[in-house]
Amino acid sequence: MHSKTLGRDGPAVSELGLGCMAMSGIYGPADEAESIATICQAIDAGITLLDTGDFYGMGQNELLIAKALKQVPRSKAFISVKFGALRDPAGGWSGYDGRPAAVKNFLAYTLTRLGVDYIDLYRPARVDPLVPIEETIGAIADLVRAGYVRHIGLSETGVATIRRAQAIHPIADLQIEYSLMSRGIEAAILPTVRQLGIAVTAYGVLSRGLLSGRVAAAGTPGDIRTTRMPRFAKDNLERNLGLVEALRAIGGEKGATPAQLAIAWVRSRGADIVPLIGARRRDQLAEALDVPQLSLDAKDLARIEAAVPPDQVAGTRYDGAMMAHLDSERH
Repeated sequence: MHSKTLGRDGPAVSELGLGCMAMSGIYGPADEAESIATICQAIDAGITLLDTGDFYGMGQNELLIAKALKQVPRSKAFISVKFGALRDPAGGWSGYDGRPAAVKNFLAYTLTRLGVDYIDLYRPARVDPLVPIEETIGAIADLVRAGYVRHIGLSETGVATIRRAQAIHPIADLQIEYSLMSRGIEAAILPTVRQLGIAVTAYGVLSRGLLSGRVAAAGTPGDIRTTRMPRFAKDNLERNLGLVEALRAIGGEKGATPAQLAIAWVRSRGADIVPLIGARRRDQLAEALDVPQLSLDAKDLARIEAAVPPDQVAGTRYDGAMMAHLDSERH
């Protein structure tokens, strides 16, 4: 596993990261023992970047990672945490809180749940429209100076917000959705972060499983994708799965799965882009770990890109209510 640098002068992390969200039930039930084994296997394979959010499973995801960290040295894990999303007892969503006092409160609970004394990279999950980004980033900068946080990141922020945040404190990376099906960052956001020396940690590289080649034509009960993500609505899903079949045909020639081709494409987009792999089982992780060994030339990558034209993708990545929270879509 090779490493990449988050930002012009930022920390080194593995070239693939492990996104842990799906281990806490958002896409249906997950097995805790299997999740812990997957985290440990990822670290054993050289993956250092573990990405979580304090609101995943209302804290359960951090507690899960804490159990895995008891089995490996803390120094082998680079922990990235998103904060600020508010939940209710029924599991609903109640907005975002970026106030400085809230930032420090969120971190105190995160440190306790994870059982660590610092977080490698801390970021607001979304921009709180009621709090200037300068105040939110300034509060994290206070935590950096106090030694509780090592680096600062952003998530789903637009160009203007990125520039304002960077003026307060160096930003290591922007976490944002980027895949064959979601390429909106290429127009303005990606050029901006490259100009500023900010890396990208790309989530949703398989478009929440659509590009895995394993999604059935019918939705899964209890899965947020079937209720909040239009690409999984019945008619849209059938159209999108047709694009995946074109990807599968290329994979048949290259001895690779659709998921491996989709990850390889994102990985190829630059030395400053780190794909997050949302594996919750060891077999999914093993599939992703083979990606760096794939032999794909520029012609292969062009064919992969042409198989999934973004203007042919049916449906937005979130529903209207969730899209409204994305600063990256407004600017």
